[in-house]
Amino acid sequence: MSKIDQSLFSANQHALEKEYEVCPQCGSELVIRNSKSGPFLGCASYPKCDFIRSLAQHDNHQIKVLEDSPCPVCGNPLVVKNGRYGMFIGCTDYPNCHYIAHDEPEPNQEALPTCPKCEKGQLVARSNKFGKTFYSCNSYPSCKYTLNFKPVAHTCPACQWPVMMQKQMTNSVVLQCPQKSCSHKFTVEQ
Repeated sequence: MSKIDQSLFSANQHALEKEYEVCPQCGSELVIRNSKSGPFLGCASYPKCDFIRSLAQHDNHQIKVLEDSPCPVCGNPLVVKNGRYGMFIGCTDYPNCHYIAHDEPEPNQEALPTCPKCEKGQLVARSNKFGKTFYSCNSYPSCKYTLNFKPVAHTCPACQWPVMMQKQMTNSVVLQCPQKSCSHKFTVEQ
């Protein structure tokens, strides 16, 4: 163990500091740079050359072409792809057609009321990054109305707001007004 090369354990240089790739724009060496978003590969001759690339390669690659499923937008076959955020179904004619299949709502799922704030959009169920469900207007970003509990089309008897929140308690269901100035609530018999 006495023949360890001490230059491998240098504390003043990152292990991946030297990237032995060449810049496709100017032919200089690519080096690791840091920004507020994290590390990335950049050209060593910056600012003459402004080439950058992320360290992690997130290539969309096709897994299986679904020959019997045509794209509803352009008619080309759909394909199962593995992308940056996981697997999804998209069109094989990608640069020309940007269709991505989304999960369809279940037919027995009851419809949510219209947005009481803008009165144009529909309230839809969404989930945050932790998986918790919340309800917001589908005309976001023009309308930023959100609720943490399931909205019900029931007029508040105190302030006449057209939507109330349904809270499931241990033994009962409570409807509460989402307006902070009102917060009227009452129990509903099941």
